[in-house]
Amino acid sequence: MRTIETEADIAEGLAYLVKRDRRLKTVLAFAGAVPLRRRPGGFEGLARIIMGQQVSVASAEAIWGRLIAAFPGMQVEAIRNASDNALRAPGLSLAKINALRAVAIALSEGLDLAGLADLPAEEAHRRLTSVKGIGPWTADVYLLFCVGHQDIFPAGDLALRNAVADAFGFAALTIEETAALAVKWSPWRGVAAWLFWAYYRTQRQRTAMPV
Repeated sequence: MRTIETEADIAEGLAYLVKRDRRLKTVLAFAGAVPLRRRPGGFEGLARIIMGQQVSVASAEAIWGRLIAAFPGMQVEAIRNASDNALRAPGLSLAKINALRAVAIALSEGLDLAGLADLPAEEAHRRLTSVKGIGPWTADVYLLFCVGHQDIFPAGDLALRNAVADAFGFAALTIEETAALAVKWSPWRGVAAWLFWAYYRTQRQRTAMPV
């Protein structure tokens, strides 16, 4: 299994996708540039995504800033051994405390985050979601943005579902329906996700423009 590392990988994926599903040629023409959107991975990368669960971007950034100030370097053992009070002080909810500690424990017991890139999408997703507190959205976002997994499509992301629905003329799509549509785009579902996020961004910009 390959990872998406460069703009050339994006271009290769897009070339495959527009041949595989000709509807995507129109989506790409509307979306414009599809940027490479990678983030640092490892424990720190996954922890940062956990901080973003069910809170605003501003709140997540504020909590993250306080967390890394309290735990410089985000060492696995430091988080694993920290008390609830120490983790609550930066603003973490109990659910985030439990998830962060569960990830630290899993890493200590052999979870290989880097090795997820070498696994089929479904298996990589299963290994992450087997950690208590890591849901499907968190797993998919980590695998795509931090690992660069070639074949991940975060169907649980609302903006992504709305983009696919709008592009294909649906009033709305469920997570399951979106995931089913994305099967056709394997093994480049990761690039397809970035394509539809670019489509969503362009659509929002055009909608917001004054007449």
